[in-house]
Amino acid sequence: MKSVLEASFKTKQTEIDRFIDQFEHSGVQFGKAARNTIKVFKLGAKEINIKSFKVPNMFNQIAYKFLRKSKAQRSFEYANILIEKGIGTPQPIAYYEDATALLFKKSFYVSEHVNCDLTYRTLTKDFDYPDYETILRAFTRFTFRLHENHIHFLDHSPGNTLIKKVNGDYQFYLVDLNRMRFESMDFKMRIKNFSRLTIHKSMVEIMSDEYAKLINEDAKKVFQLMWNATETFQRQFYRKKRWKKRLKFWKA
Repeated sequence: MKSVLEASFKTKQTEIDRFIDQFEHSGVQFGKAARNTIKVFKLGAKEINIKSFKVPNMFNQIAYKFLRKSKAQRSFEYANILIEKGIGTPQPIAYYEDATALLFKKSFYVSEHVNCDLTYRTLTKDFDYPDYETILRAFTRFTFRLHENHIHFLDHSPGNTLIKKVNGDYQFYLVDLNRMRFESMDFKMRIKNFSRLTIHKSMVEIMSDEYAKLINEDAKKVFQLMWNATETFQRQFYRKKRWKKRLKFWKA
């Protein structure tokens, strides 16, 4: 199995190798394993997080073997780029890849485990959360920093930002990093990047107001564009869901 480790963790390789080898039967599962499985392990005084990506379909087994970087490799490399740019993400530690001569199989991304106070998803469910508007406005400023640093986070969705309160301030950490582009973002792309975050108009009102201040635009204009983008995404999302249900029905 191929492995790439951060220089500061190379002395721990034997232990991390063992975690990978025994992944199915050890570690503490974190969250639900819908597609990929995440487990937490103790590495000395640290807690680390290992994400096991499922074996891809046959087409992608060939693509990842010969044409594309794996999700684990992209996660590792993108995390290092984020840290270089001063953007919060759990410390990357390593990635592992298992493949045959012709096909790609499993991959693992290893990072520091961050014990957060909440995720953005919490804000979509608990409107009475302490410091609610303060956190939401701080998150909007964090998103603005991503855009200003040419970071187009394609999976900017409710579960992918961890939030931690430190000395009265809120720190944000991106996770699930494998879908990201590093490019200059025009106004339309920036607004669309908020479209997957919430279905609640009240949240879009706060985020659009804060973002309008940051880009020196009219708040009403930004709100209308951001809400339109949100509604468009929701229509497309549920249309896709309906088609998937129909396909399952016909396959049954």
